[in-house]
Parts: sequence; C-alpha cells; structure tokens
Amino acid sequence: MKYPCLVPKQLCKTEIHVHLESEGTDEYGQPEKVLDLDLLGNFQDGAKTVWTDEKKLVQITGTALFPGDIVPDWPSLSGGTVTVFGEVRRINRGSKARNPDGTVNYCRLEVI
Repeated sequence: MKYPCLVPKQLCKTEIHVHLESEGTDEYGQPEKVLDLDLLGNFQDGAKTVWTDEKKLVQITGTALFPGDIVPDWPSLSGGTVTVFGEVRRINRGSKARNPDGTVNYCRLEVI
C-alpha cells in the first residue's frame, strides 16, 4: 500500500542548507559522519519567551519539514545546524515520521 506524503513537494519552496552530524565520535572527539545538504523544504518560524531571574529572553524557534527520508543511511537525525533565510540555527530535535509499514513519510528538524 502506498501512503500519501504528509509534506507535499509543491509546498516545499524554501531553500534550506542542512549540516548534519552523527551521534558517534571518532578517537579525536569529532563526529564520525558529517553531511551537508542543500534542500527545498517547508519552514515555519516561531518564538517563545523564557523568563530568567533578572529579565526575559525571547528565543527564536522554527521547524523545517522535508518530504521523504533526507538521509536514508542514518537511523536518526540528532545534531547539526540549519541555514535558512541567511541565519544559522542549531538543530534541537530531529525526527523521521514513519508510515505503518516502516518507510519514512517525512523528516522534521526543530531548530533554535
């Protein structure tokens, strides 16, 4: 059975540069695998307010959505950066949304 893509390609028009780093490290403390991708995705901005003891801090957040599996060889998306609209943001959380048959429907990167 073919499952519908929940992030249609026709809605992915934002140019996003993704720099991914694997979870494991080599003997020098560097990530074992590093991958740079230039993709078209759907990016949604957001902001949240974090109150500190002395003042408030506004933290800019966002979510990048990509159809399909952007890195089929990697089991998870965990670290790295995303460059969108000329700003570099750190990946806070990455996920691969799976269909019931185990295939990846879309990838989601939450950034701050």
